[in-house]
Amino acid sequence: MARRPLPRILTDSATIARTAADGARDVLHPLIIISRGLRRLATVGRARWSETPKERRGPLFFFVASCVLVVALVPYGPLLALISVMGAAAWAGRDRAPAEESGPAEAETGRLQSLYEALVPYFSADGDPSPRYAHGGDWEQVFTEYAFDDDGRLELLRLQYPAYFTDGEPRSRARIEQLLHVKCGRGREYHFAWDEEANELVLSVLGALPTDIAAQRFITSPGETVLGFTDPDSVRRTLPVVVGDDATRDAPPVVWRTGSRSTEPHLLALGQAGTGTTTLLRSLALQALDDGDVLIIDGGGTGEFTCLVGRSGVMGVESALSGALATLDWAAHETERRLIAVNRARQFGRPVPEDTLRPLWILADRPTALAHVAAAEGRPDPQRLLQVPLRHGRAANVTVVVADQFETAGMLGDAVRAHTKARVILGPATPEEVRAVLGAPPHTTPTAQVPPGRGYVRLGTGPVVRLQVPATPDPFDDCAPEDHRRAVLELLPEHTVPAGEAARTTPLDVLSPLTVVQPAAAKTLPPEGPGADAEPAAAGEAPADAEPMGTTTRMTTVRTVDPFAATGTAEAPGS
Repeated sequence: MARRPLPRILTDSATIARTAADGARDVLHPLIIISRGLRRLATVGRARWSETPKERRGPLFFFVASCVLVVALVPYGPLLALISVMGAAAWAGRDRAPAEESGPAEAETGRLQSLYEALVPYFSADGDPSPRYAHGGDWEQVFTEYAFDDDGRLELLRLQYPAYFTDGEPRSRARIEQLLHVKCGRGREYHFAWDEEANELVLSVLGALPTDIAAQRFITSPGETVLGFTDPDSVRRTLPVVVGDDATRDAPPVVWRTGSRSTEPHLLALGQAGTGTTTLLRSLALQALDDGDVLIIDGGGTGEFTCLVGRSGVMGVESALSGALATLDWAAHETERRLIAVNRARQFGRPVPEDTLRPLWILADRPTALAHVAAAEGRPDPQRLLQVPLRHGRAANVTVVVADQFETAGMLGDAVRAHTKARVILGPATPEEVRAVLGAPPHTTPTAQVPPGRGYVRLGTGPVVRLQVPATPDPFDDCAPEDHRRAVLELLPEHTVPAGEAARTTPLDVLSPLTVVQPAAAKTLPPEGPGADAEPAAAGEAPADAEPMGTTTRMTTVRTVDPFAATGTAEAPGS
C-alpha cells in the first residue's frame, strides 16, 4: 500500500524548524566551544585535585585562594582573569582532528618498493632513453595512488605504465595481473581496470558478494529475470530485496531479458558438482512460474525438483529417457505450432493468439547424463530435440536454459553451444576456463574457494561480471537453512490437485498436448482401425507403452494422437 504524503503545512513546519536549528547552531557555536572547554578544564582540575595527597591539599588550597585575592585587588584583575579563563576554555574546547600521516609507514614503503622492482622486467625496454621503471628507481613517480588496510595489505593501487607496453594483448595483461595478484597477497579477489588512453592501471580489492539474499519476488518488468546479484559498479540498477527479518536494502542485480526482443534468449550454465547450477535453475523456475509454463528435464535424477511436481504451471518434471524424449518432442512441436499461429495471425492482420504470448521455459539439468543412456540404448540424443526451441524459440516466446558440469561439457550439442548467448559459470575456475565458457576473460582474479552460487556471467557481448545466485535450496533438504527453505515454499504455486489426492489413480489433465500420468493409472489412447469400438481400458490399468514411475520426483508423459489438437485451437504444421 502506498503511503499518503504528509500535509504541506507539516512539511513546511519541519523545514522551518530544521532551518532554525541550523541557524541557532551557527550562532551559538562559540558558546558551545567555550562550554565544552570549561567542562574539560573542570574535569582536568578535578582529576588533579584527586591525585593530590591529602596532606598537600591544605597548602594548595591556601595558595589558590591567595591568587584569587590578589587578582581581585589588582585593577582590572577580574576582567583580565575572566578573559584568560574564556581563552583557555576556547582553546580546550576546540575540535581536535587527528593529524594525518604525511606518507606511508616503513613497512608499507618497503612493500611498494618491492612491487616496483617486480614490475621492472615487464615495463622496461632496452631502447628507452628515460625509463620510468628501472632497478633502484623511485616508485613514487609511477604509483600515483595507493591505500592499505588495517593489516598492512595493499587494497588500492593506481600505477602508470609506459606507452609502448602492449596493453591491448590479453597475454600481456594476464602476466601483469598474475604478478600483482601474487605480490599483493593471495586469498582475495582483485579487480583490474585498464585505461589504455591514459596508460594507467587501477587495482582494487573486491568485497565478498552477499550470500544472505534468499529467493523472493523481485520487482522486475515483464520479460526480465534476475540471475543473481553483482558489484555496485558493474550495473546501473538496484532492486529492493528483503534480507533476514523483513529488513530491506537495495542490491545491484544481474537482469536477463528474454522474449522476442531479447538478443540472448537462451542460457547455458556450467560448473562443478555442488557449485549451484541446479540452484540457478530452481531460482529461474520460480520466477518463470509467475507468468509462464515450465518444463523440467532432470538428467541427474537426484530429485532436486521434487518441490515443483504437480504445481500449477509445471508441465512436467522428467528424469527418465523416455519421458524426456516425449516431453522435448512435444516442446519442438509446440514451438512450431506457435510460429505458425503467429505467422498466420500477422498475415491476416489479426491479433496474435494469447496462448502464444505466454512464455514457455524449458529447463534442462545435466542433459548429457541422458545422452549417455541414449547412446547405450541406441536411442536418439534428447539434445537433438532442443534444436527447434533453440533456433526458433525467440519468436515463439520459448526460452531454453541448459545447466551441466565441466566434466561433460564436451558432450553438449552444437545447437546448445551456438544458440546460448547468455553464459554463466559457477564455482572455482581458472581464467582460461572462464574465457573458454564466456568468450572473454574476467577482469578479476578468481579465488580458489567460493560459496555455492558464486561465479561469473556474461550476457551476449557484454562485459564479464561477478554473480551470486540467490539462495534457492530444495525445501525438502534438511541441511539447508530453515529461513531459505521457507522462502522457497512461499514462492511455490498451488498444487493442481490436492496433496491428499496426488497419489490416487486419477490422472492429471493439463491444457497441453501432453497428458500427465500418475504412478498407478493413466488414460489410454482411443484405439484406431477396425477395433475402434472396443471398450476402453479399465480405470486402474495403465497403457502398455507408459513407463512406470519409480519415484515421486518423476512424471511420465504420453503423447496424444494429434499433438496439435489437444487444446482445440492449435493447428498442425502442414495444415
